[in-house]
Amino acid sequence: MKKNSNNSSINNSDGNNALVSLNALDKVFYTDDIETHALDKIDFSINKGEYISISGPSGCGKSTLLSILGLLDTPTGGQFVLAGHDVTTLDKDERAKIRNEKIGFIFQAFNLISDLTIEENVELPLSYRSDISKLERRKMVKDALAQVDMSHRANHFPSQLSGGQQQRVAVARAIAGKPDILLADEPTGNLDSKNAGAVMELLDKLHANGATICMVTHDPRSASRAGRIVEIFDGKLVADRQSETPNAIAV
Repeated sequence: MKKNSNNSSINNSDGNNALVSLNALDKVFYTDDIETHALDKIDFSINKGEYISISGPSGCGKSTLLSILGLLDTPTGGQFVLAGHDVTTLDKDERAKIRNEKIGFIFQAFNLISDLTIEENVELPLSYRSDISKLERRKMVKDALAQVDMSHRANHFPSQLSGGQQQRVAVARAIAGKPDILLADEPTGNLDSKNAGAVMELLDKLHANGATICMVTHDPRSASRAGRIVEIFDGKLVADRQSETPNAIAV
C-alpha cells in the first residue's frame, strides 16, 4: 500500500486522459465559529473505464467527496474537471443538466418512487432531457431493464419487489441515460449477503462492458472488487493502490 506521510495526495490515474480530475479540492463546513474540513487538498483522477472504490471510517469525507463528484455539492476551494470541462463554479441549473446527462447514481436506499411503475421509475430522469424523444426513451428504458434482468417486472411497483430487485431497478435507472460515470454510494448497504453479492456481480458486469464506476463503501470485501482502491482519512487521501483481487466474489 502506498501512503502519504505529509499533506500531498496520491494519484495513480493518468490526468491527461482523465474523465474526472480534482485538483487541491477543499470542502469546509462552517458552524458558528467552527470550521470543519471535510476534504483537505484532494488531488484525484479517474480514467474512463476504471472501477474505483473509496473507503474510510465514518466521517472521513468519502460521502462528501462523492456528493461533489455527483455535482450535488460544491467545493470550497480547488478545481473539479469533468469530461474536459471545469464544473467547479457552475450554477445550480447548469449542475443539474450535466448531472442528468453525464452521471448515474446508485444509492443505498434505492430511492424509487412508490406510485410509479418500475418502467416509469427508470424513465423519469430521461423525461427531463430535451435531446431524447419519447420513442428513444422507451427503448433506453427497455435496454436498461434487460441489462439488469428486470424486464419481466416493468409494470410492477417498487413495493412488489424484494430489496435486491429494487436495487437492480435503481441500477437500471442509473445506466439508462448512458452516463459517463456511475457513482455508487454504499450500493449493498441495505441488502443481505446473497442480494449484495448479486448487485456486486452486476456492477462487475457493467464494468466489464465499459462502464466507469466510482463506489463508496465501508465494506473491504466490496472495495476489493474494484480495480483501484482509494482510502480517505480525516478529509485527506491517504492511500491509492491497485486491488490484489479485483472482481472477486465479495460474499
